[in-house]
Amino acid sequence: MRRGSLVVLALLVVSLVEALATGRALWFNLCYLFVAMLVVSYLWSWANVSGLQLVRQTRSQRAQAGEMAEERFLVRNKSLLPKLWVEVRDYSDLPGHRASWVVSSLGAGRERGWAVRTVCRRRGRFTLGPITLTSSDPFGLFETKRAIAATSSMVVYPYAVDLPEFRLPSGELPGGGALRRRTHYVTTNVCGIRDYFPGDSFNRIHWPSTARTGRLIVKEFELDPTADVYLFLDMHGAVQADRLWQPTDEDAISALGKRPRLPPSTEEYGVAVAASLARNLLGGNRAVGLIAYGQGREATLADRGERQLIKFLETLAVIRALGTIPLAQVLEAEGRSLGRNTSVVVITPSDDPKWVEALRDLRRRGIRGVGIVLDATSFGRTANIDGVIAALHQNGIRSYRIREGDALGAALTSPVGD
Repeated sequence: MRRGSLVVLALLVVSLVEALATGRALWFNLCYLFVAMLVVSYLWSWANVSGLQLVRQTRSQRAQAGEMAEERFLVRNKSLLPKLWVEVRDYSDLPGHRASWVVSSLGAGRERGWAVRTVCRRRGRFTLGPITLTSSDPFGLFETKRAIAATSSMVVYPYAVDLPEFRLPSGELPGGGALRRRTHYVTTNVCGIRDYFPGDSFNRIHWPSTARTGRLIVKEFELDPTADVYLFLDMHGAVQADRLWQPTDEDAISALGKRPRLPPSTEEYGVAVAASLARNLLGGNRAVGLIAYGQGREATLADRGERQLIKFLETLAVIRALGTIPLAQVLEAEGRSLGRNTSVVVITPSDDPKWVEALRDLRRRGIRGVGIVLDATSFGRTANIDGVIAALHQNGIRSYRIREGDALGAALTSPVGD
């Protein structure tokens, strides 16, 4: 009950006491007036949020950091009474998403709509909703709320850039042994023919065999001998570094159509590097896998195609640097299952030389590696990054160095020492 209604209730009590004490009609009339005011105000406030329909339309349930997310809202008055004013309050946890609105003078059978556009500042999985409808009576005596608990989710993929100049060592490109593993992708390696099944692409049809047999015959393919690539993203919480930073609306607006500013965190830079590499390598028809120990063990087997990229981005959108296992142990444990001619790309801010030794040991088994070192000193943590870079160079392992504020495309163009 609001303060105004308490005042009216107090006046009602005073009028009732005076009416019973004096018996004068004036006090009885005041009692009736105050009672009627309270009842009408309460019913008016309740009616203002009744008979309303709220329609919420999200343009897409998927977005990428730095892109625009758009939602449309429509409030429809399906009752016979006009609505004086209704506040639509949204409780979404998408950063910077301001969807709340006040709808005034909404007549019977009328509707009012608006659109909300928000720059996605951070990767992650966010909840859109719930919503509450709030209204009051003309006297402001009562405030009534109606909760709409329905929610939906939106996934914001990590920031990723094109890396046209990034190259793996030449020994890890084509030249491996034939894998003898059949695939639904069209490759240069035809391994046989079979009968056509519904869903097969027409460009797989082997026309000479079709003409000879009188039925549709399609070609089968093997994976080409190009080596698989595994990205090892270091999510060990103890080696991460970050600086406090609160993005502003100006930062978000200025990022549209440009390179958005990444939060000054090795975690966010590492995720952005992994997403960029995955998009670049999968776009080149490479088979790419991901291994990261964050909230738990995340291991995505190497595969090709758009579906693999979506799987990567879904994982990278929600992963956090909460791991407790050092990178060297991860490389030792997961490296046992990798075959020869596999490429390993390590993304880490760690200055522990043990992970360099683990990468060197993998090389002895025919697994070549690349080290992408996030310079933790530029993110505010004391670390011997120069020592790690020197160790990589001494072991003949190609390395890249990324500092806070660097453009990823430029930083991954030239290896350290080239």
